Amino acid sequence: MNRSWLHSPVLLNEVLDGLEVKAGGTYIDCTLGAGGHARAILERSNPNGRLLGIDQDSAAIQLCERQLVSYGDRLTLVRDSFVRLEANASAEGFTPSDGVLLDLGLSSPQLDSGERGFSLQKDGPLDMRMDPNGEMTAEHLVNELTEAELTDIIVKYGEEPRAKAIARAIVRTRPLRTTLQLAHVVARAAGRRGRIHPATRTFQALRIAVNGELEALSTVLPQTVAVLARGGRVAIISFHSLEDRLVKEFMARESHDCICPPEVPVCACEHKRTLRILSKKPARPTAEEVRQNPRSRSAKLRVAERV
Repeated sequence: MNRSWLHSPVLLNEVLDGLEVKAGGTYIDCTLGAGGHARAILERSNPNGRLLGIDQDSAAIQLCERQLVSYGDRLTLVRDSFVRLEANASAEGFTPSDGVLLDLGLSSPQLDSGERGFSLQKDGPLDMRMDPNGEMTAEHLVNELTEAELTDIIVKYGEEPRAKAIARAIVRTRPLRTTLQLAHVVARAAGRRGRIHPATRTFQALRIAVNGELEALSTVLPQTVAVLARGGRVAIISFHSLEDRLVKEFMARESHDCICPPEVPVCACEHKRTLRILSKKPARPTAEEVRQNPRSRSAKLRVAERV
């Protein structure tokens, strides 16, 4: 296997325990990546558990076709965005399912491949598309948006306090074509603060904007409930506060019957709870896991059960 595809699945044991993976169960991995979580789920659900793996990255699907071939018809692979989770689960016979996993982080292969444009450390085109066939790229945003539009993206999706100065520097320096060019411009404008690269938040913001990540997450969250059997579980790993906030708020809302505003004296929403939260606080990687896989350090896992 190409070393660029070596990957350590984050919070692996916590995911398996959170999903309560059992023999003969049916599971959906909405973010297949390099297949680390998928392989572990298939192993624990031996001898006849089934898994549907979804990923919009064709390279991930091709890798898992090779690496997981021994699981035969226990594994079904679909190249698509998880925003169509419910349709794909129904079409492939995975409704209702016993467990759904969303690992919202980039896979190591994506990060390690300079040509994908995600890395701060390796030079490559300003791409950042999770789906290589997508139309929008980071290069378009960086070189075509106004200073005000860039500032808004960097503030909204990167929560970067120096967003205005960064956007101004980008506009003054463009055209920018490569990741290291952009990282250098951002670093000069932002200044180094602590151990984190000063361009980290800007790269995050551009990546989220290119891929519509928060909109996609908002779209898929109710679908995870729709495809679960009663007692089935959803496990979601997030890597930054914007994702985690959406997940936390969704689970909190779905764990209550009435979701009317506090000032409404009588319930008018007729909402019925669909989830029981199993993780009052998110699971975090151990110090040992972070030592072995530094990219896991910001991961948070939340788990809930269908009622």
